[in-house]
Amino acid sequence: MFDTTRPYIKGSTLEIGSGIGNISDMFIQQGMPLYLSDLEDKYCRILSKRFLGEPMVRSIFRIDLRHPDFGHKYAELLGRFSTVFALNVVEHIPNDKLAIANAKLLLRKRGHLIVLVPAYMALYNGLDLGLEHWRRYNRQSIRKLLSKDFEILKVQYFNMVGILGWWLSGSALGKKELPEEPLSFYNKLVPMFQISDAITFKQVGLSVIAVGKRN
Repeated sequence: MFDTTRPYIKGSTLEIGSGIGNISDMFIQQGMPLYLSDLEDKYCRILSKRFLGEPMVRSIFRIDLRHPDFGHKYAELLGRFSTVFALNVVEHIPNDKLAIANAKLLLRKRGHLIVLVPAYMALYNGLDLGLEHWRRYNRQSIRKLLSKDFEILKVQYFNMVGILGWWLSGSALGKKELPEEPLSFYNKLVPMFQISDAITFKQVGLSVIAVGKRN
C-alpha cells in the first residue's frame, strides 16, 4: 500500500485512521514527515507512545470524518494539508459521501486525496461484518464517489492474490476475523503479490485505490 500510494504524496501530509502506526512507520523510515490521526482515543494514545520524540511525526490529531459539523469542529485544520490519505477507512463509515466531503475540507486547493477501500461487493462476507465494513467498492463506484469534488488522477485495483484468501476465510470457512498465523505467512509473500499485480496490469484486486486532486 505504501509503495503504491507514495508517488502521489506531496507536501504537508495527513494520515486518516493511523491505527497502531504501521503505515506511518514506513513514512518515518523513508524520512517523510507526516501528521497522524485516528478516531479513537486509545489509538491516539498508542501512536503518541510509539512515536514519542519522533521528529518525522509533526502532530497527532483525533479526527472523526463522520462529524456532521466537521468544518466547525476542526476549523483549525481546514485547508492545511497538501495530501490526505485514508487507507481502509471509508468503508467503515455509513455515509461515505460525507466522509469524502469532510476529507476535502482538510485539503489545500489542488491537494491530493488518496483512498484505499475493499473491492467487489461479491466478496462481502463474514470478515467484512467482523471488521464492520458497510460496503465494498469497484473502480466505477469509487470514481463516482470522488468525482464531484476531485479531478481523478488514478484508479486501480490492488492485491489480486488476496482475493482467494479472503473468499476462502470469509465465504467458504465462514470466519469473521483474520487469523494471525496466515497473516504472518501472507506478509512474507508480498513480493510475489506485487509481481502478480504487475502481470495483470492491476485490473483486478482485493482492494481498489483512488487518487483525486481537489478542484
